[in-house]
Amino acid sequence: MEQKANDFLEKQPIGSLMKKYAVPCVISLLVAALYNIVDQLFIANASYLGSYGNAANTVVFPMTVIALAIAVMIGDGCCAFVSICLGADRKDDAHKSIGNAVLLCIVSSIILAAVYLIFQEQILTLFGGRVNEETFFQSKEYFFWISLGVPFYMFGQTLNPIIRSDGSPKFAMISTLAGAVVNIILDPIFIFTFKWGMMGAAVATVMGQILTAILAIWYLCHMKAVKLKAESFRIHHQLAGKYLALGITSFLSQISLVAAMAAINNMIQKYGALDPVFGQAEYAQIPMAVVGIVMKFFQIVISIAVGTAAGCIPIVGYNIGAGRKDRVKSLFTRLLSVEATVGAAALLIVELFPRQLINLFGAANESVYYTEFAIKSFRIYLCMMIFATVNKGTFIFLQSLGKAAASTAISLIREVVFGVGFALLLPRFFGLDGVLYSMPVSDILTFVIAAVIIVQTYRELENRKEEIG
Repeated sequence: MEQKANDFLEKQPIGSLMKKYAVPCVISLLVAALYNIVDQLFIANASYLGSYGNAANTVVFPMTVIALAIAVMIGDGCCAFVSICLGADRKDDAHKSIGNAVLLCIVSSIILAAVYLIFQEQILTLFGGRVNEETFFQSKEYFFWISLGVPFYMFGQTLNPIIRSDGSPKFAMISTLAGAVVNIILDPIFIFTFKWGMMGAAVATVMGQILTAILAIWYLCHMKAVKLKAESFRIHHQLAGKYLALGITSFLSQISLVAAMAAINNMIQKYGALDPVFGQAEYAQIPMAVVGIVMKFFQIVISIAVGTAAGCIPIVGYNIGAGRKDRVKSLFTRLLSVEATVGAAALLIVELFPRQLINLFGAANESVYYTEFAIKSFRIYLCMMIFATVNKGTFIFLQSLGKAAASTAISLIREVVFGVGFALLLPRFFGLDGVLYSMPVSDILTFVIAAVIIVQTYRELENRKEEIG
């Protein structure tokens, strides 16, 4: 009997597999998150950009998340589907779905970049870019160059999980890391030496994304478990429907963040104007700049949580396909423990060291109001990080089980119903502080739902274990 591809996923210890797959995935997502936050670090410490540049970065950030949302829907969905196919020894479906995903990524990324370039001013206005004239000017400059890099960014992010599904998590990590290193090297050169401002930050980012995309193309030509053929790169509607359904949770977790950021940015602009301090023109950009920084820290933590869970997708998918639900249950237990630990560590950092965190982002060059608002924002906005990380892990684990409907439903509730709803509602009662309260309230209510799903999932996996035995 022919040996199944990647059969080690069914045989090696769960702990070892989790380290092998989750750690590179975490690093890959961390590096992807650092692309934007590295820009913001250098921008914040450039005296000629300061909080205006920070606010501009915050305004543009949702547009990079939209690109990421589409990329991870295609990539994560394909990763889960390919892993299940390999576990069930359906190699034909595996190679066709990968080729189809590549085509879909290329077409969608070109369309998105065109939309960004054509409707630049309208999009920036929608996300609060007109908080003042200087912020809007900096936003336009940054957004133009970031838009040109969208196809490269999306290609690299789509291929990253697909490369992991082929059994090469380290290469996926290295390709992303290489692009980030280029960005880190070029940022200070372009911003401080050449004085290119927001254009310099964006160009450094795009050049790193181009390198990651080139490495992904190289890997496509040297895949191991899945061999691509000419027929792979054709439209297969049925396969596309299957893997996109598995990736819809990844899409919603990102795109709903965009909806929340649009709501938050506009509430900041509206209620900041009513604040006795931030209603003054010279301080108007501070709340948007600060909340953007806090959200970037949150993204770093969530990247660890999501990376840990997403790294387990090939393991879960393969074992589901092979009928080993007992191993899946063991992995779920380990995953929840890690997610809670990550959340607890992040909570300690934001509660104990908020001043040190904001000092990294140019607080020395800003007014005391900048630092004071940042300290309050870190401590309130991120006070329920343990729940946030466990919630994210649960969403993605359900996705890897092939439960697209359940995973999608809970993601929609958290990110749209709670995330957007409370961001719009609470400022009406608490003013600018209401924006900060929206995050912890959403995470508490979501955890109540997640806890029920966690218990149900355990029971189901236990029953299936008995059926197998």
